[in-house]
Amino acid sequence: MRFERFIARRYLLSKRKARFISIITLISVIGITVGVAALIIVLSIFNGFNSLVTDILIGFDPHIRIEPARGPVLQDYENVASIIEPDDRVEAYSPVISGRAMMVVSNLNRIVNIRGMDQNKIADVSGVDESIVLGALLLDRPDGSDGIVLGIGLADRLNAMMGDTVTVISPQGMEAALLRFGQPVLRRYIVSGIYESMNQDYDANYAFVSLQSARRLYRAGDNVTGVELRLHNFRQSENVKRDLQRKLGSEYRVSTWYDLHRDLYSVMEMERWAAYIILSLIIAVATFNILGSLTMSVIEKTRDIGVLKAMGATRREVVRIYLFEGILVGLIGSILGGIIGYVVCYLQIQYHIFPLDPTVYIIPALPVETRMLDFFAVGGAALLLSSLAALYPARRAANILPAQAVRWE
Repeated sequence: MRFERFIARRYLLSKRKARFISIITLISVIGITVGVAALIIVLSIFNGFNSLVTDILIGFDPHIRIEPARGPVLQDYENVASIIEPDDRVEAYSPVISGRAMMVVSNLNRIVNIRGMDQNKIADVSGVDESIVLGALLLDRPDGSDGIVLGIGLADRLNAMMGDTVTVISPQGMEAALLRFGQPVLRRYIVSGIYESMNQDYDANYAFVSLQSARRLYRAGDNVTGVELRLHNFRQSENVKRDLQRKLGSEYRVSTWYDLHRDLYSVMEMERWAAYIILSLIIAVATFNILGSLTMSVIEKTRDIGVLKAMGATRREVVRIYLFEGILVGLIGSILGGIIGYVVCYLQIQYHIFPLDPTVYIIPALPVETRMLDFFAVGGAALLLSSLAALYPARRAANILPAQAVRWE
């Protein structure tokens, strides 16, 4: 052990004449411990909510969506499919037609998003099938009629039940109908299923029909408005997006599941950083106590510092003594705070010590997910602030002249 570390440890642990210096040091350790534990717990809760939202979104949404960069219709579907097919990272893909329309049930109506998908592929690229709570994902009915699957919120607002007939009015031909030059395009569907995606926006605004029915509704002919892909590993989305964008060129727009909800994730990231900065102030306040205790320690140990310098200790070595003492305080606080934070997170994961009302929330307790990177980031911040706090008293100790320090001894 270098003598600087040995002396720093002795200064920190030895009994001082001025007992309040030891009390301030203890308060510093407690402050850093509380700050580190609070940061780890809060960041773990943010991680839990982020993972929960991601699981909900990728469980229902496609991992990648390809759309035309200009215009509403993707006309060259066969060419796009030939580029997607050889990629072994793609689990499944399906053409889709999407658009807005008015849905009418009795005297109730609502503007909704209609998504037309292939009956044989929809379960492979979307989580609609797994989200069905009533009926079945039956878009092409055995009797030849068209089926439709509604979100639970949309069904509630339209008072639609299983087996009811709903009328969908397309915006195609609406202008001619208003001018009395033609009839609006409308189709009748039988409600064959109701889904619940855990996403209120989808549940209240989206309905699914067969691909051929959507083509007739929007007069799309043999065209589609996009292609949706599902990957074996959704975390490869960015790499797949980059490769597809390079192959498809600027005529197509490739979006990942993250791009489809970028605003939501941006808000969550801002909240995470705001919490990190605010709770870091707890650690910053604790480091002011380190500065005060080490400064008073310099005053108390003036003679000892003078003796060390008279014996040949350099300015750099004296600086290291107090820097090591500040780092040691930060290290102790970081370790204790990390242990407390991990224990609280573990108890929440295993025993749900902070439950939520299941009638209001979709989860029974606060979601928590610990990540090793957070422990290193928070501990590193605590050590950095502790080192900066020790810098002033360390330089002050290094400037002490040996002759003046021992003159009256």
